[in-house]
Amino acid sequence: MSKSKDAGAASIILNYLNVKNRPYSAQDVFGNLQKQHGLGKTAVVKAMELLAQQGKIREKVYGKQKIYFADQSQFTDVSETELKSMDGKISELNSQIQGVQQDCRQLDAELRGLNSSMTTKELISEIEELKKECVESKQRLERIKNATNHVTPEEKEKVYKERSQFVREWKKRKRLTNDIMDAVLEGYPKSKKQFLEEVGIETDEDCKVTVPNV
Repeated sequence: MSKSKDAGAASIILNYLNVKNRPYSAQDVFGNLQKQHGLGKTAVVKAMELLAQQGKIREKVYGKQKIYFADQSQFTDVSETELKSMDGKISELNSQIQGVQQDCRQLDAELRGLNSSMTTKELISEIEELKKECVESKQRLERIKNATNHVTPEEKEKVYKERSQFVREWKKRKRLTNDIMDAVLEGYPKSKKQFLEEVGIETDEDCKVTVPNV
């Protein structure tokens, strides 16, 4: 590596250590700066050793490992009062971080729930399809009730069973729809009535329809 590149690597590392002001090994510095600055490990080791020899940074040896850190003489002394103030600020910021993390976890849970639910468009389509099925089933049932000697007892029993099944499905889907709307309304800034108007949902009550007994 040329002298200009050596000097460039040394300048980057010196600035990094002064800004971070905490101890690092050469491997740490290489890992932290390699991606951004493209520094090779050999160049990092060489530059840090050179900076230590020049007295621009400090070096400590622990066993077989060398630790480097900024020369503390360049920094102004901090009073005990300032240290306590910094500790208080750190504690306050840690509390804020915990609060934000808790909010993020809650929002992630709500997002997963919404993503696994039907979209508003899908709900509207499903409701329209169910309405159509209900009308067709009711018309068919009326025809069967009004007919004489056109349907066998077995066929009539089958129709009533199907009706019971459709009513149960109606209740089930209505309950699921209400659950999904309740989940959406937890974070919706307006009223339920305004929400229904905006997405174009008509309820059974709006249509003056009552779910029949099974």
